[in-house]
Amino acid sequence: MKHLTALVIAVLAPLAAAAQDAENGAELFTQHCATCHGVEAQGDGPMNSVLIIRPTDLTQLAAQNDGTFPVARVIARIDGRDPLVSHGSPMPIYGQFFEGKGETIRGEDGVMIMTSQPVIDLVAYLEGVQG
Repeated sequence: MKHLTALVIAVLAPLAAAAQDAENGAELFTQHCATCHGVEAQGDGPMNSVLIIRPTDLTQLAAQNDGTFPVARVIARIDGRDPLVSHGSPMPIYGQFFEGKGETIRGEDGVMIMTSQPVIDLVAYLEGVQG
């Protein structure tokens, strides 16, 4: 019975969602995202004028998605799975920092998504700034 319990724990452990740290996410946002998306995440950062495509107002993501924060889409943009070319190179310019898939988070549809802890923290921050 102990072996079965250990097996179940080993199988289900990767399905546990990583803890989200919105405070760390805010720091990461300030360091890596505010230059384009602005300090208030409204798409008005100082690099805005040199970008081909205006950065998204990240405070309106849920509003533009029928009131549901689009976790899966946000993760894919941040970690580079869904690249957005807005300034001559794929967004984000800090993609290597956010790459990695050692943690999981539950998407808005309930499906677990593998990504990195910095992405999970950024998602927590961005969920908190929805207007």
